[in-house]
Amino acid sequence: MKAMILAAGRGTRVRPITFTIPKPLIPILQKPVMEFLLELLRQHGFDQIMVNVSHLAKEIEDYFRDGQRFGVEIGYSFEGHVEDGELIGKALGSAGGMRRIQDFSPFFDDTFVVLCGDALIDLDLTAAVKFHREKGSLATIVMKSVPKEDVPSYGVVVTDDEGRIKAFQEKPSVEEALSTDINTGIYIFEPEIFDYIPPGEEFDIGGDLFPKLVEMGAPFYGTSMDFEWVDIGKVPDYWRAISDVLSGKVKNVQIPGKEVRPGIYTGLNVAVNWDKVDIQGPVYIGGMTRIDDGAKIVGPVAISPNCHICSGATVENSVIFEYSRLGPDVRLVDKLVFGRYCVDKTGAVIDVQAAALDWLITDARQALPVDLPEESKAIAELLQSD
Repeated sequence: MKAMILAAGRGTRVRPITFTIPKPLIPILQKPVMEFLLELLRQHGFDQIMVNVSHLAKEIEDYFRDGQRFGVEIGYSFEGHVEDGELIGKALGSAGGMRRIQDFSPFFDDTFVVLCGDALIDLDLTAAVKFHREKGSLATIVMKSVPKEDVPSYGVVVTDDEGRIKAFQEKPSVEEALSTDINTGIYIFEPEIFDYIPPGEEFDIGGDLFPKLVEMGAPFYGTSMDFEWVDIGKVPDYWRAISDVLSGKVKNVQIPGKEVRPGIYTGLNVAVNWDKVDIQGPVYIGGMTRIDDGAKIVGPVAISPNCHICSGATVENSVIFEYSRLGPDVRLVDKLVFGRYCVDKTGAVIDVQAAALDWLITDARQALPVDLPEESKAIAELLQSD
């Protein structure tokens, strides 16, 4: 069976991570989010997968290649052009990207699934396809019901008693919402869908194609299913994804490493004196990471490989990427450390170098700083949350 993963977006709301890492490669405890999607597709019999790429396309293609080591076949459709030897991405929109693949050579010749490449899900795809076929649907949206107070954060789908889609509401207020079923970005199509997508132009599935199907009265359905779904659309979503995995809420995602204490998992050769640190799970600590005596870590926390948490430092509800050093007595709460950036849960970014905070958060591969500048310590309060 065939599927498509949408991977051409720039991921502007997940910066600074997506300055150098495309959204499908954002790691969930050391494994790219798109790798989980490939595993899910394979489990449900989808083994021929097209991926549209644009922003940082080479990184995606270099990691997944032809899909052989993941038990599937992968092909890529690049959206953009080469200018002075550099790849310049220009996404065609989700529906436009589908149409480009089909126009190149008719690939989608039976029922196929389309997934966003930046979502962590544990959906029963087989059951969703069964619903789609039983309804004789041209297009089906897999929906998820959310609490009414959460509706303003999502695109809402309105259906009739048979599941036929009647209307959409984009992030309505609680009072205006006509449904609590939201669009998860998981779609099932028949090849005839391309009759509704114009060739050679930017065209979006949600914004252009779906309203057109409703207007024309096409057989267009939604099915609300109970499954774990984390869309990494914004920085706070990434925290939720890590937290959900560490808490065991996402069934198809295993915490890597070895459980050395209840709720505490480590990779290879972690340097820590367990009797002289305070670590409260759920916590993951990557291989070759050093945690000095007197450090305190309160989960959920994910510390990537090759990091150094210095003596007296506190890390709570945070995510730390590879090769980060957290200085002595630093308190990091509700933060994400990525290279030279420190990001809070609202998405606010501090450039550590520009703020003269290299003594506080730096690259673990650099020599240890000798003197901590007193004038910078006031700025360090920006990194602390109570």
